Amino acid sequence: MNKIYPSAAAALADVVKDGQTIAVGGFGLCGIPEALIAALRDSGVKNLTCVSNNAGVDGFGLGLLLATKQIRKMISSYVGENKEFERQYLAGELELEFAPQGTLAERMRAGGAGIPAFYTATGYGTVIAQGKDVREFDGPWAGRHYVMERGIRADVSLVKAWKADKQGNLVYRKTARNFNPVVAMCGKVTVAEVEQIVDNGAIDPDQVHTPGIFVQRIVLNAHPEKRIEQRTVRGK
Repeated sequence: MNKIYPSAAAALADVVKDGQTIAVGGFGLCGIPEALIAALRDSGVKNLTCVSNNAGVDGFGLGLLLATKQIRKMISSYVGENKEFERQYLAGELELEFAPQGTLAERMRAGGAGIPAFYTATGYGTVIAQGKDVREFDGPWAGRHYVMERGIRADVSLVKAWKADKQGNLVYRKTARNFNPVVAMCGKVTVAEVEQIVDNGAIDPDQVHTPGIFVQRIVLNAHPEKRIEQRTVRGK
């Protein structure tokens, strides 16, 4: 099975559709699949539910999809860097489901592992818990309340890795790993944007971060922009 596609547009052409749930890797602008996000914008699909730690910034990352109003709902843990997000949300044009960062990561991991739901103490007594099942447990968990959170299973997952072999085994680089492994797990179809493609066997099995069984398509982007979200430099 050939998993390598000639372009981001080709990799998405027959899998993205209106109304889908799309999970996207990255943290801020670190480790985001830049070319795949741009190709998703250019595809013109709309009414998307996007699952991502954040919504990029104005004009880059998922901010590109907000500018074209292709996103109907965001499931995120932080959205404070995007003015267009703020405008759309306050105007009632965009739906938002907040999830604490650890909970969001576990929801995607659970979805990829076939776990429909789990309980966590995080968010109890806040708006996060409203409308959700809350229980108490005995044993070492006694004395606290736990909120049921549902696993996330995305129609399509878009991830960014540093290196892939032709079977789709992925290696991430340093902090660019962030949410990408769990995003890769939770997709029915996972597309990986990578900076290097090597032959099968070139990656030590102990160095594989995401096994190729979770990855259906690979796109080479050897020279991503890697924009810095907030550039801070020391004065002279």
